[in-house]
Order: sequence, then C-alpha cells, then structure tokens
Amino acid sequence: MYLHLGQDTVIKMDEIIGIFDLETSTISKISREYLADAQKNGRVVNVSMEMPKSFVLCCDENGVTTVYISQISTTTLLKRTGFVEGLSNL
Repeated sequence: MYLHLGQDTVIKMDEIIGIFDLETSTISKISREYLADAQKNGRVVNVSMEMPKSFVLCCDENGVTTVYISQISTTTLLKRTGFVEGLSNL
C-alpha cells in the first residue's frame, strides 16, 4: 500500500519508520540535529511549499533514509495509513 503525503508525492507504507509532528518533535535538540544533518546530506524532500506540519521518516530496501516534510498533519497521515483503525480492533 501507499501513503499520499501531499501534492504529487506517494510513498510505500512498508518503508515508513515513523510519522512525526514537526512542532513538537523539534523541541528536542537531537531531532533538530538529525533533521539538519539530513538536510545537509540531501536526504530531505519538501513535499509542499506551504507551512510544514509533519515529517515522515522512511528507509528503502537499500537502507537509505529519506525525510519527507509535509503540510499534512500527523493525525490525517495516520488516518490515511489505517493504523489507528487497526488499534481500535484490539
């Protein structure tokens, strides 16, 4: 399955490591440093030029990580994955 991140960007769901809220996760110095390093190494893809709300960390089959910056909230992205619905069945 695939997850639509906005604009014309779609990623494989099995490559997703995590979906993070940009505002709350960048409070941590480690998160800020990780994102800065990813940006410096060209591993950040900005999906939209609108105000970013979340970032999705992905790792492909070759072990290459990519950070996707999206204007879509983490709540909406999680709903699109169906992960939240899966939890309610427990």
